Amino acid sequence: MDVSIFLIQCLNAVQYGLLLFLVASGLTLIFGVMGVINLAHGSFYMIGAYMAFALSPLVQGAVGGGFFTTLVFGLLLSAVLGYLLEWAFFSYLYDRDHLQQVLMTYGLILVFEELRSILVGNDVHGVKVPDWLAGTVQLGDVMTYPVYRLFISAVCIGVALLLYVLIARTRLGMMVRAGASNREMITSLGINIKRLYRIVFAVGVVLAALAGMLAAPMSSVYPGMGNHVLIICFVVVVIGGIGSIRGAFLAALLVGFVDTFGKVLFAEAAGVAVYVLMAAILLYKPEGLFKQG
Repeated sequence: MDVSIFLIQCLNAVQYGLLLFLVASGLTLIFGVMGVINLAHGSFYMIGAYMAFALSPLVQGAVGGGFFTTLVFGLLLSAVLGYLLEWAFFSYLYDRDHLQQVLMTYGLILVFEELRSILVGNDVHGVKVPDWLAGTVQLGDVMTYPVYRLFISAVCIGVALLLYVLIARTRLGMMVRAGASNREMITSLGINIKRLYRIVFAVGVVLAALAGMLAAPMSSVYPGMGNHVLIICFVVVVIGGIGSIRGAFLAALLVGFVDTFGKVLFAEAAGVAVYVLMAAILLYKPEGLFKQG
């Protein structure tokens, strides 16, 4: 493997890992703060991808906007969706056991898949990369790298920094961290825990939908696309430590590198490489790389 190919694979691994972090950070927020096992989280990724496909012509026809306008409309709709879902369904799960959480969120997967089939059909769709992001960057004499992949990495890093500031440096983040530790205590202090949980859930849905909208031009849009992402994101959450955002970030990058280079170097065993990584880490650190915090 020459230097150019190695560099390209490193960039692919980082980009994939950062995209995984977007989805996994929402999952670890919902599980770590609210204590809900949300199997439907991968469906939010799929919904984001389908919004990138379906909203683009509607937004262009209504307001004449392009890629960023579609992105903004999609994120607003996903925030509303998350808020309503928490109010209608997830607010009843906090005192239920994990089996009931799994059954209800699995039922939501079936509902979302059926609605997707009714609204947009079962075909595979492509989403056009914006013209100003459609170019490539020269790497070496003959190798190039898509600008859009670099854009995805930059957006994910920006969101990760924003999420860190939100959780670690703001009053809302302080309430979120307190709610994850002792919800009865912050309720007694006069904080509206129901509203806090709805905000946290909406943020989790927005993060997953954003990842889906960013990934759509790169991977196409197809039925069931959230299922594989959900499994990998649970792996990321377990490796990083349940409830830890920084753990999810590091674990997502590790998974990105193992998966990318596994497909290049050991194609036959690439499918199990990520799970071997998870097993190896849990043998030495059963709680994951970082404890909740």
